[in-house]
Amino acid sequence: MSSTTSPPGMQPVGDGMTGSAMEVGSPTDAPKTTAEERRIVGRSPGQLAWLRLKRDKTALFSFSLVVFFAVVALTAPLIEMFYGVSPTQNHSDKLNRQGFPLGYAGGMSSEHWLGLQGGSGRDVFMQLVYGLRTSLLIASVAAVITVVVGIVMGIVAGYFGGWIDQAITWLVDFMLAFPFLIFALAVIPIVNLYFYEPGEEVPGWFRIAVIIGVFSLFGWMSTARLVRGQVLSLREREYVDAARAAGARTPHILFRQLLPNIWAPILVTFSLALPAFITAEAALSFLNIGVIEPTPDLGRLVYAAREYLEPMPTYFLWPALTVFLLVLAFNLFGDSLRDALDPKSDK
Repeated sequence: MSSTTSPPGMQPVGDGMTGSAMEVGSPTDAPKTTAEERRIVGRSPGQLAWLRLKRDKTALFSFSLVVFFAVVALTAPLIEMFYGVSPTQNHSDKLNRQGFPLGYAGGMSSEHWLGLQGGSGRDVFMQLVYGLRTSLLIASVAAVITVVVGIVMGIVAGYFGGWIDQAITWLVDFMLAFPFLIFALAVIPIVNLYFYEPGEEVPGWFRIAVIIGVFSLFGWMSTARLVRGQVLSLREREYVDAARAAGARTPHILFRQLLPNIWAPILVTFSLALPAFITAEAALSFLNIGVIEPTPDLGRLVYAAREYLEPMPTYFLWPALTVFLLVLAFNLFGDSLRDALDPKSDK
């Protein structure tokens, strides 16, 4: 005769199971996650970089400044319409016999917010607005071309290797041996004279195209080196081998498998190339071989203001301050972007 009494310490299994037995192994014993941890789980590297960027006050300030300058450049015709003054309009009636603007601080007034240029009598504010447009146009187009060429050259050299890599590496070293400024001083006038007769006026758009061409010719090498090094470390990864085994073509592997994994350093390179081209363009215009009259340009404004530095310091201050803030904003944003895209950064 069997006994219905359970051994000591054992609970009967059935409908009379106690609450303590139900708690054993229940899901409520799993560790609880906080709301912040739940928000972090599943985020992509791009989303994490965006969060770091939003927390960086320097990045927000510099990005706001970059957007402000870009909006001013893009809306230059609207600003001219509401301002009521053309950038090339002369106001010689508001200059004295020495060519200095009448009034205080270089002729600053409600009609001319930043005063007038000495000698020509042009409005400084409108010259700055259209000068921003010229500088950003040249820098942006040149940066896009150099990054695209650098990506193509670097990814081809890093993936194929062999004699292709050696040839491209030799070309990069060869191009880096040329001093950029000396070459630009020699080539830009020669190109202008090749297409236009001596004494003939060279259109402003042609000079801008020549400057962009020179920048593109000498600006792609750093991007190519960077991309080549990244591709060399990625071309033997498992996903590349899997794509080859699946029969993927070479362009697919290069631009659909490898390129998306190196976008972060490329983006940083692009953001840092912009201020370099802005500075170089202003330097060429300052040396009077870049953009010339009547196209407004920031570098040429600084060059023209040097003769009026003592009697009219504000004339020199406005274009110099604009170039300084523009380059500083791009550099700060590029540095912040690099820190945000770096997973090892503590920012």
